[in-house]
Amino acid sequence: MGTDHTPAASTEDTFPKLLLRNAKIYANRPAMREKDLGIWQTWTWSQVLDEVRACAIGLQRLGVKPGVKVAIVGDNRPRLYWTVAIAQSIGAIPVPVYQDSVAEEMGYVLEHAEVTVVVAEDQEQVDKVLQIREDNDKLALILYDDPRGLEEYTVKGLHSFEDVQEIGRKALAGSPDVETKWLDGIAKGKGTDTSVMLYTSGTTGRPKGVVLSADNILISARNACKFEGLNETDEIIAYLPMAWVGDHIFSFGQSYTAGFCVACPESPETIIQDLREIGPTYYFAPPGVFENVLTTVMIRMEDASPLKQKMFKYFLGVAERVGEPILNGEKVSFKDRVLYAIGRFLVYGPLLNNLGFSRVKIGYTAGEAIGPEMFRFYRSLGMNLKQLYGQTEASVFVTIQPDGEIRSDTVGPPGPDVELKIADSGEVLYRSPGVFVEYYKNAKATKETKTKDGWVHTGDVGFIDGMGHLRIIDRAKDVGHLNDGTLFPPKYIENKLKFFPNIKEAVAFGHDRDFSTAFINIDLDAVGNWAERNNVSYGSYQELAAHPDVYSMIQENIEKVNKDLAGEPDVAGGQIKRFLILHKELDPDDGEITRTRKVRRSTVNERYKPLIDALYDEKKERQHISTEVTFEDGRKGKLDAEVEIRSVETFPVEQAALQEAAE
Repeated sequence: MGTDHTPAASTEDTFPKLLLRNAKIYANRPAMREKDLGIWQTWTWSQVLDEVRACAIGLQRLGVKPGVKVAIVGDNRPRLYWTVAIAQSIGAIPVPVYQDSVAEEMGYVLEHAEVTVVVAEDQEQVDKVLQIREDNDKLALILYDDPRGLEEYTVKGLHSFEDVQEIGRKALAGSPDVETKWLDGIAKGKGTDTSVMLYTSGTTGRPKGVVLSADNILISARNACKFEGLNETDEIIAYLPMAWVGDHIFSFGQSYTAGFCVACPESPETIIQDLREIGPTYYFAPPGVFENVLTTVMIRMEDASPLKQKMFKYFLGVAERVGEPILNGEKVSFKDRVLYAIGRFLVYGPLLNNLGFSRVKIGYTAGEAIGPEMFRFYRSLGMNLKQLYGQTEASVFVTIQPDGEIRSDTVGPPGPDVELKIADSGEVLYRSPGVFVEYYKNAKATKETKTKDGWVHTGDVGFIDGMGHLRIIDRAKDVGHLNDGTLFPPKYIENKLKFFPNIKEAVAFGHDRDFSTAFINIDLDAVGNWAERNNVSYGSYQELAAHPDVYSMIQENIEKVNKDLAGEPDVAGGQIKRFLILHKELDPDDGEITRTRKVRRSTVNERYKPLIDALYDEKKERQHISTEVTFEDGRKGKLDAEVEIRSVETFPVEQAALQEAAE
């Protein structure tokens, strides 16, 4: 069992103070791990303090002053996480940046945030920053973690992380006053100090810099740790972008608060293997990751022997029937418990172990709604997966599902210290200790989002049910109505579509129209596997997406969704009538989706207007489209295609559903 060392807010109200505490009471416990060249390396809390102290004092010797903005860009690496505490310990402000941003996107954030120091992972990121520096001479100091490829660089202000640490260590060895002054600076820190600046994904325009105080992050992290019983014995794997608020809370805020260990995978490509080796007890993934994992499982089963396929299908049926009730502690017959135990031994246990989920005691998903079928799938296997609802502006936590009250159609009641209310318009508002300070240099947007008494407008439409749980319908700006008045929630429909392994992304249309339609992106791995097994040759995504048999497969998926929607009278009229498979994947480099894979609807509407118009011209069965694309090296090009449009079957609203709605 872990020990409750929850600090009093008055004494340990910043993360550098928590680091000093952890180095004392958890001195030899693991704080971070990183897999490098196939070997896991571990740093204890006392070692992390040594690393942070050396670099912090080195930066001070290089002239970094309080208030300076320090950008952090790269994959999940211990030194990049240490940089957050390093900056905070000398009064600077960390600004994590999405590592896959193109130079233009990154340049906007660095300029807007007034960054003067950048800590980058490797040569790729350094080159990007140097390109940006040609137009932004404020970028005076650049540190890098991985020296490979950078040995011959002779650039003013460019230093390795180790060299800066060496500067700090020499200063520490030269005078005991150096550490004393550093510790005095930490002691002067306050909970109201700016802790981090995180930029929104920018679904509706330029990203906004969300200013969060130490109190915002620390109190929210502490409350959530206490709510779930997280402590220093837990472990999480850090693989999501450091610029995303969820990673900052889970992999930094809660780690420092509870004292648990954060493991960094060797690379994004090895995450599945690394996840299996670490076996985290605490895990978070957006719905897209769970979708991809499920797709991988289903692909593997297609290649399994007939006997294994039959066993898998049978025991999944058992899990679907009784898995969640068993997890929730509900009454289940002895026979079903025995069958489920056999299934756990033969199927569920090995599957969870293979995915790296066998030790997970708390799993979260958030960012957007997860398909109910997918949510129930993981829980039926025995994984304690929960939905939470949050925002960058809330320091993540708005609602959390408590054990025993977990349902697929809600995101739970308000989290600790969170107040929730629904405006007359149906918009969800909240107030909590995690509410952001302001949008950086954007007083107008701050005033529009946060009221004088601290309530935040989420922009989401929802309601609170009889159990006090919040149910999100959709983004307020996206929810619409068909011409007959039927409610049209596009995200709800899209999430149902994305449950199918063949569908990677979907965009639904229908507001102020007579019927609903959809764009589909196929999942290249899942459909490519199908093509291989069925001897279907193809040379590109575009060629596979246009294949008649692929269209028939997607049509079957959509008709299943339509049948489900027929049982939900509120949205039954939103069944999809016509669809097409896009000739290219929606891409953040083309501005069609954000770096966190949220659809930029306005961009999609503008870029693909000819296709949308063709969907609503029922005489059209094909439409030509020419689309500008961005290649991996940054070059622009054109992609031309003749896209097929198909009609699908819709279903009458089920009588039972109508009766339920009337009651």
